[in-house]
Amino acid sequence: MSAGDETTLADIRQRIDSLDAQIMALISDRAACAQEVARIKREADEQAEFYRPEREAQVLRRIHQSNPGPLDSEEMTRLFREIMSACLALEQQLSVAFLGPEGTFTQAAALKHFGHSVKTVAMSAIDEVFREVESGSAHYGVVPIENSTEGVVTHTLDRFMQSPLSICGEVELRIHHHLLSTERDLAQVERVYSHQQSLAQCREWLDARLSHVERVAVSSNAEAARRSAREPGTAAIASEAAAELYGLGVLSANIEDSPDNTTRFLVIGPRSSGPSGHDKTTLLLSARNRPGSLFALLSPFANHDVSLTRIESRPSQCVNWEYVFFIDIVGHAADPPVAGALQELREAAELVKVLGSYPKAVL
Repeated sequence: MSAGDETTLADIRQRIDSLDAQIMALISDRAACAQEVARIKREADEQAEFYRPEREAQVLRRIHQSNPGPLDSEEMTRLFREIMSACLALEQQLSVAFLGPEGTFTQAAALKHFGHSVKTVAMSAIDEVFREVESGSAHYGVVPIENSTEGVVTHTLDRFMQSPLSICGEVELRIHHHLLSTERDLAQVERVYSHQQSLAQCREWLDARLSHVERVAVSSNAEAARRSAREPGTAAIASEAAAELYGLGVLSANIEDSPDNTTRFLVIGPRSSGPSGHDKTTLLLSARNRPGSLFALLSPFANHDVSLTRIESRPSQCVNWEYVFFIDIVGHAADPPVAGALQELREAAELVKVLGSYPKAVL
């Protein structure tokens, strides 16, 4: 390296040091603003809410769209999410329940949405996540709702039929499955543990390479990793985080059959979010038992130019062969087109329950 190059590097490093000092000062200023916001809110209302999903979504969406590079927009958004998470923790540290144990994709979704300055609480079942939030023991919960290849998580849908909680956010997480084990070779694996959804998402890979091996469905991928860590001759399909947490090696990486494998998660809490400008609304509907009832449920959306993104039917759990419908639409319940559609819908449907309006997932 020439003397000129060394001088240039020294100048660049000095500039980096100066920029780091400026970044630290700006983050400290932002944190002080967060503390002032907390003070004002507490003086106005001791029960004031500090977490505003719509506000965070607006900020992150702006960062994503205006990022000048060279860091890609997803990475820049992640950095700002962590800054916002740390600042929010100065106002109020949130407790977030998730489908555990530690190391699940649901925990990864919770941390992606809220940042690492929240307290995540592992629960053993989706029902328990709902109950933890309903009781006030956790501020929010995160539950899986659908996978891009395997479809809806029916247990989550069914729980909404009894729960008073609202959907206040969504998270989309790209899912990469790895085959983890304490063994060093595929030939030594006699049993594979994983959640039934993950087994289905890796079916082709398993059929091609481990067709003779027993496949055992367990409650979560992290539970699969925990078992495999204790049982010789076994492997687990789980995340890289689970491998680190349970001390497993990666026998084969990215074994999912679809390279775009993505799971959508819902954030549940005591109330919906305010309008963010880019929202979704999820509805629970049931129709009167008469000809054309499904058409009557759907026509108000067409009449008010409201787009549907998903419709699922589930048994009503009240009368055999009667069904309810879960529908996702574009827009917030407070938006005039959506409000108009809901008003018309209430005249035609047996039941209309707004499960929540919430910001669309920010990547």
